[in-house]
Amino acid sequence: MKRFDLSLYLVLDPVLCRPLGMVETARRAVAGGVTLVQLRDKNAPPAQMIETGRALKAALHGTGVPLIVNDDVEAALAIGADGLHVGQDDMDAQTARRLIGPDMILGLSVETEALAAAVDPAVVDYVGAGPVFATSTKPGHKPPVGLAGLICLVGATALPAVAIGGLKLDHVAAVLKAGAEGLAVVSAICGQPDPQAAAFELSQAIRKARS
Repeated sequence: MKRFDLSLYLVLDPVLCRPLGMVETARRAVAGGVTLVQLRDKNAPPAQMIETGRALKAALHGTGVPLIVNDDVEAALAIGADGLHVGQDDMDAQTARRLIGPDMILGLSVETEALAAAVDPAVVDYVGAGPVFATSTKPGHKPPVGLAGLICLVGATALPAVAIGGLKLDHVAAVLKAGAEGLAVVSAICGQPDPQAAAFELSQAIRKARS
């Protein structure tokens, strides 16, 4: 049984994380309550991606927080990551599952109800639903769906969904009310002077919204 918690999903951004570095940002964010970490660096050469990933894996050791690698199967396998996340424009989910094997977590981005409904629960473990709002951390993203669109995306799939796209502290209650299991954030943690405090504030808001 794969164990993962989508409540507070941190997507690392190499530019926003520059003041502390991705590894230290992740370490502090996890101390503040982040439940899952994704390494996303579209411009890193393979060797650098693997080096960063291994350092992250070491930093997360013993925390119970899984490390997911975005879109790079070879790096995910070399790092010994806990999972892989692919988008609709990346490798298809069936191929990704075949390459990573049955035990790794596999996430898939969905931007429309049709895509959400088409996801095979035998292949994919969770969906990333959005973008909910416009975001500068992912240039060229699909049109934002808004909170009403998020409700439709979540309702179209039987899989757990994490909402993504421009999400901040103010959005926690509405996102959970829409049926998402949690929030995936980038700048709400990576771009903050104190990632641990930012993560703690978000995790407390999530807890409060669920109580």
